[in-house]
Amino acid sequence: MDLLLVLSFLGVAIMLTLMPGPDILFVIAQSISQDKQAGIMTALGLCTGLLLHITAAVAGLSALIYQSALVFSIVKYAGAAYLLYLAFQAFRSHQDNLSFVEQKPVSYRSLYKKGIIMNVLNPKVSLFFLSLLPQFVHQHSGYVAGQMFVLGFVFLVQAFVIFTCVSLFSDKVGNWIKRHQRLARRIHLVEGALLTLIGIQVAFSGK
Repeated sequence: MDLLLVLSFLGVAIMLTLMPGPDILFVIAQSISQDKQAGIMTALGLCTGLLLHITAAVAGLSALIYQSALVFSIVKYAGAAYLLYLAFQAFRSHQDNLSFVEQKPVSYRSLYKKGIIMNVLNPKVSLFFLSLLPQFVHQHSGYVAGQMFVLGFVFLVQAFVIFTCVSLFSDKVGNWIKRHQRLARRIHLVEGALLTLIGIQVAFSGK
C-alpha cells in the first residue's frame, strides 16, 4: 500500500477518534469514576468490538445494515438502552455507597465486556468503516479486502493509543475529585450523567 495514503488515512482517523462521541466519552466516564486501568480495559473492549465492525465492513454486512432501516433501528436502540441501563447502575451506586472509598472493587473483565457490547451495538461504527475505508483503497492494486483490513487495523491501533492517553488524563481528573470528599461522593452522578448523555446521543442519532 502507498505509505502516503496510509498516513492520510491515519490523519483522518485521529481527527475522527478525538471528536466527542460515545466511545471516547465512555472511556472518560470509566477512567474518572474508577481509575486509568478501568479506562484502558474499557478501551481494549471497544477496540475488540472494532474488529467485528471492520470484518463486517470488509464482508459487506454493514451495507445490509444500512439498507435495512429496521435492523439499523433495532441495533441502535438496543445500544442506547444498554447505555441507559449502565447509567441507571451508576446512579444506583451513588445511592448505595455513602462514601466513595467504600466503593466495590472494579471488575476489569466486566468493563472489557461492556466495551465490546457498547461498540458492537453501535451500527454507526460499521457504517463509518463502510463509507471511509473504500475511499483509501486502490482498486487497481488488487487485494481490496486486504487493504481494507490493513486500514481498519491502523484505525484500531490509533484509537487504542488515543483512548489510553485519554484514560491517563481522565484518571488524573478522577484522582483530583477523589481528594475532595464532597465531589467524591458525587462521582457516580458524573458517570451516570455521561452515560445518559451517550445513550441519548446514540438514540437520537440518524444514519
